[in-house]
Amino acid sequence: MRLKLTVLLICFWSFAEAQYSFSGYIEPNEWQNSVYLSIVEDYRKISGVYSEQIIAKTTADSTGYFEFKGNMLETENRIYRIHVDKCSDATQDANHFNGHCSDSKEVIFIANNKDTLKLPFSFENQVFCDINSTNDKANAFVRIDSLKADMRFAYGEFRSEANRKLNNKKWFKTLQDFGKSLDEPLAELYIYSYLSDRTSDLHAYYVEDLKSNTYYENLKSRLRENYPEASYTKQYNNELASDSFMLESSENDSGFNWSFLIAGLLALSVLINLIFISRFIKSKQHRKTELKGKLSKQEQVVLEHLLQEKSNKDIAEALFLSVSTIKTHTNNIYKKLNVQSRDEVNSLFKK
Repeated sequence: MRLKLTVLLICFWSFAEAQYSFSGYIEPNEWQNSVYLSIVEDYRKISGVYSEQIIAKTTADSTGYFEFKGNMLETENRIYRIHVDKCSDATQDANHFNGHCSDSKEVIFIANNKDTLKLPFSFENQVFCDINSTNDKANAFVRIDSLKADMRFAYGEFRSEANRKLNNKKWFKTLQDFGKSLDEPLAELYIYSYLSDRTSDLHAYYVEDLKSNTYYENLKSRLRENYPEASYTKQYNNELASDSFMLESSENDSGFNWSFLIAGLLALSVLINLIFISRFIKSKQHRKTELKGKLSKQEQVVLEHLLQEKSNKDIAEALFLSVSTIKTHTNNIYKKLNVQSRDEVNSLFKK
């Protein structure tokens, strides 16, 4: 009895202390000895380096061996990433964790808190052939990447529009069917994020495919069934609803004659400009009337001659006044209009 109890305690202790173990090797002469484990909760950020996703850091030994272990992960499958880089600790925060780093290598996999995973390759191996794991879903992304490589070759064989159209139809179906065959909605999200990427040439076909293909609604059902509370499901629901709404809006507006709208906007713009010009002219006229109202009748007469750019002598002769009287009237005009010269008087009434 005592022996059985001891065995049970040992098993319980082992189960509680370290439920997951992710290990592998890096090339110590090539990389920093720091290795990072991230959980990917946004499937639009599956590939890359994001500081907010990192949940653990370990140091590889002199042979390059590293291991992550513990019991803090989700009990359900989630998307994880292990990556290495060439950034020093001093420059990582400032320059590195922005979603892109040319000096990093990564491996992406599916796992949960009970899994043991071993990477039978160094990060220098560009072809991740297989991941040894107790989780049969761990290799899903590796298999999808292999299929995507075949897809890129097919597109590049003939760079014509006809070839692109044929390949769009073929590879969308191929990838979607392959995703369903993996029986893992998280793997299908990896495919979906690739096909629906708005920066990709494939996005236009994705929009057309969304109109009639029931695959997307079925994927939503599979996610709700398998991962009802996961962030992936909520994100996918929101994105699909947004894209469907955009599609419906564009179809409803497809018969709208935009030329009438443009013509109407142009006419409205001209009308607004005419109203603005008219008000501006009226405002200028009103301002001139106000300024003249500050002057006596004799000063207003002298002002009219000043605006005709006559000399004091010419104005005196025209009004049968002395030159000194004209100078007095001119100085009074300057004071009342708050100006210093004839040029400033002209600027008030001729612009």
